[in-house]
Amino acid sequence: MFHLSTPWWELVVRALLVYLALMLMVRLSGKRTVGQFTPFDLLVVMLLSEAVSNALSGGEESVAGGLIVATTLVLLNLGVSVASARFYKVEMVVEGSPVLVARDGEVFRHVLKREHVGLGDFEKALRENDCELRDLRCAFLETDGTISIMKKG
Repeated sequence: MFHLSTPWWELVVRALLVYLALMLMVRLSGKRTVGQFTPFDLLVVMLLSEAVSNALSGGEESVAGGLIVATTLVLLNLGVSVASARFYKVEMVVEGSPVLVARDGEVFRHVLKREHVGLGDFEKALRENDCELRDLRCAFLETDGTISIMKKG
């Protein structure tokens, strides 16, 4: 139950590689994907978890192996969080930056399209902020996938 059939360092390297690969995939999928989970997104996350489980463990079935992988993932996440808080460049790589999607009542549809945001989502953000398009000063797609609205005046 506690005997490792795989070297401990291999489990750490596997966890590191899978963590970095998945982080890259999530960043490439866009801000909106991360910010709002639909049932489809949840399904993809669950399937990703299953898809990488063997890559993480390398066939290791011991409790100790599972704990090594879990500990590595938690420490990686902690390390990325600390580095993001302390270093602006790391934060930009990990989280990205807000994107201007509308200004002075003009919606930048090409930006919404590039960021995978539907016009309906943008209009919903306007309604939630009790803002008519003519009263819009600017709108940003934030790094967490939400849309921030700034009104004129």
